[in-house]
Amino acid sequence: QLQLVESGGGTVQPGGSLRLSCTASGLDLPDYTVGWFRQAPGREREVVSVIAASDDDRYFTESVKGRFTIGRDNAKNTVYLRMNNLKPEDAGIYSCAAADFRTVVRSPDFYKYFGRGTRVTVSS
Repeated sequence: QLQLVESGGGTVQPGGSLRLSCTASGLDLPDYTVGWFRQAPGREREVVSVIAASDDDRYFTESVKGRFTIGRDNAKNTVYLRMNNLKPEDAGIYSCAAADFRTVVRSPDFYKYFGRGTRVTVSS
């Protein structure tokens, strides 16, 4: 069964860190560009970070640059999103998605598979 499963969400205080994982079954994640999307209450889904299938290109939305990193563990068929110095505005449901592209793509329209998401709460 083809699926993407996110994990690693939770509740942290401002300034805290989390590492989200996106693990795939039924597809070889190294062959796909993988994006992390965030959905906050009352806001549209937005792309947070993307790692290209070629692994030589990454994208970060402006608000997370310098705080978030993205990487792959191909042996585990997993993509990670490391989030440091978290802020209340980072909160939301984080979903990973896979696109059949070699390069970075940012629009969710390009993504073929989505996970169900993991919740991130940043609160003191």
